[in-house]
Formats: sequence, C-alpha cells, structure tokens
Amino acid sequence: MKIYGTDLCPDCLAAKKVLDERKIPYDYVDITKDIADLKAFLRLRDTSPAFDEVKKAGNIGVPAFVSEDGAIAFEVSENE
Repeated sequence: MKIYGTDLCPDCLAAKKVLDERKIPYDYVDITKDIADLKAFLRLRDTSPAFDEVKKAGNIGVPAFVSEDGAIAFEVSENE
C-alpha cells in the first residue's frame, strides 16, 4: 500500500501510527518533502474520481491510501 500524506497533517501522523502498531506495511510518500512526489499526488488527485467529494469539500485528500490494485481510500479502517 502507498500512502500520500504530509507530516504537517495530524490525520496522516495518526494513520501512520495505527499502521505501525498493526504492523501493516506501507510506502509513505510525504508530498511536502519533494516536488516530484507532490506532482505525482496532484496528478492522482486531479484524475481520480475518488477525490471528487474531497475536492468539493475543499479538502486536500490526505492521507490517501492507494492499494496495489489502485483502489483509493481515505481512512485506515478501509484498508485493513
């Protein structure tokens, strides 16, 4: 699983903590550390309908959990 997030976001930090406690492996992509990672996240956000409601609400969409099959979720419980 890949997680797009930022350490500036308390929800992202909480999600990482839960996954670590449950020993669930993940690849964390901090979108505020590298411009290439930010661009990859924005490309995903701008093209995936999974983000439509997030954008309507004026939110960024992190943490975003992307499973190996490409499914996108926004909460840890959706990825257990």
